[in-house]
Amino acid sequence: MHHDIALFSELCDVLFKSEIDEPVARPIPTDQLLKKIDLSLNTEGVIEDTLVQTLQTIIKSTPKTASKSFFNQLFGGRIGKATLGDLLAVMLNNSMYTYKVAGPQVGIEKEVIKNICNLANYPKHSDGTFAPGGSMSNMMALIMARDAKAPEVRTEGLTKKMTLYTSASSHYSISKNAALTGIGRDQVRLVNTNTKGEMLAQHLETLIQKDLEDGYQPFFVNATAGTTVLGAFDDIKTLSIICKKHKIWLHVDGAYCGGVIFSKTYKHLVDGLENTDSFSVNAHKMLGTPLSCSIIITQHKAQLHHSFSNDADYLYQTDGDDFNLGKTSLQCGRRNDALKIWTLWKSVGTNGLETIVNKQFEMAEIARNYIKNNSNYKLYSFDDAISICFNYKDITAKELCTALYENSELMVGFGSFKTDSFVRMVTINSLLEKEDVLNFFSRLEAFVAKNMLKIATS
Repeated sequence: MHHDIALFSELCDVLFKSEIDEPVARPIPTDQLLKKIDLSLNTEGVIEDTLVQTLQTIIKSTPKTASKSFFNQLFGGRIGKATLGDLLAVMLNNSMYTYKVAGPQVGIEKEVIKNICNLANYPKHSDGTFAPGGSMSNMMALIMARDAKAPEVRTEGLTKKMTLYTSASSHYSISKNAALTGIGRDQVRLVNTNTKGEMLAQHLETLIQKDLEDGYQPFFVNATAGTTVLGAFDDIKTLSIICKKHKIWLHVDGAYCGGVIFSKTYKHLVDGLENTDSFSVNAHKMLGTPLSCSIIITQHKAQLHHSFSNDADYLYQTDGDDFNLGKTSLQCGRRNDALKIWTLWKSVGTNGLETIVNKQFEMAEIARNYIKNNSNYKLYSFDDAISICFNYKDITAKELCTALYENSELMVGFGSFKTDSFVRMVTINSLLEKEDVLNFFSRLEAFVAKNMLKIATS
């Protein structure tokens, strides 16, 4: 084992060097992957030298998400203390369903949940858990809402059409979860948005009223704190009034930007959070932990237990339910995702996490100002968003992003909102500095100038 740990350290050195030498890995076309790298699994094993050589090749060819050339997804960068926690979780290899097998790791998870509840201004009796990802956090919220509205569903199954509401700009997991939980995609109502992608409360009210008149049972509203494309925040205060009026569960999907709860400067973007029933946030996004680190909290601790507990004498043999976390989890066996956020939080404090969040908005402002001051760009995004959406000259976003990727220049994605398509640069990597943001634009411009004839224009 000690030998393999030493080997791991050597492979990390290969990775660190690769991130410097080739921050955007040269992509291997899918039809050539198995020809260029021997990924085969065979009857006999290989000698260690062959394994190490193959691993080195894999490392060099894998997209470098910690690179300062990676702006492609809603995560990025690598923070040392958070990575330390994740590596320790692997070595300890505890499952988080009982105190008997997880010991103090249960206390670590409970401390993180308690502090997230405090930051969300939830009352002391609130609770939560870690989920496999943001999509599953949203599913847990939907299930709790369904069970709260119609408790008989857990035993009898659905006997009435139940409807849920989410903005047209929300994450695709809402519709997917409706299908998985038996609600059905046809019962998902997409609420119109304004020009920023924020849910229109008046349209929500209209949809709910119509469903009530038609005999449906409205039960769940999903608000978003940071839409996937433009990074918009729904007006939680206004939505909560509507939900309270109709006795509908209000969930806030903060997977992308729920981390603003750590910032005194930007917490106003989720004003009214204390009036919601549940809230989810991904620490592997704004807070910069390794994937995955998804947290869901709720003001209704009893509902969390009722929706996800199941007696199992062979498993829950000691200690109270509060320390047997499997009774409030979607999963049974569950890896320890709490340790990585705890090691980071413990080392830098809440103030340090606030600095991490604020830095992302600072870098976004630098990017927006650059675009505003350059007539070759068109800006589509707005203040208080860490998604920077733009087009450069007359080049279509898809072809520009693809060309940058295929030529190992930059990794950046493209998106669309209503009739517009554009490049979506994300400043979520808190290790970025001003020069890295400006370097992104200079590299993009230099690439276009050199390869203009190779890129199709609109």
